Amino acid sequence: MPSRGRHQSSSKECHRIMRRIEALDGVIGVIIGRSYGGKSLGAGSSTGSLKIQRKVPGGIKAVTQSTKGLQELFIRTEPGTEEAIAEAILRL
Repeated sequence: MPSRGRHQSSSKECHRIMRRIEALDGVIGVIIGRSYGGKSLGAGSSTGSLKIQRKVPGGIKAVTQSTKGLQELFIRTEPGTEEAIAEAILRL
């Protein structure tokens, strides 16, 4: 996958988890979405924590905790692999 450029709202931990997700079988790519400052995934969540929001046709919507807030992600998957990839992501 080509380099995405520098997203200043994403921390090193977020980029690390995105690379691990991209390495999973069935993942086509990870698309970085909006960033929301000042919010968190919940009590005790650390930078780089990932939460799957929902599975949609063509992929999985998720958010990750960055040092500056929340970062939306869209994980583009091969058709029919969403469930297996979601389970694999939870084990990362």
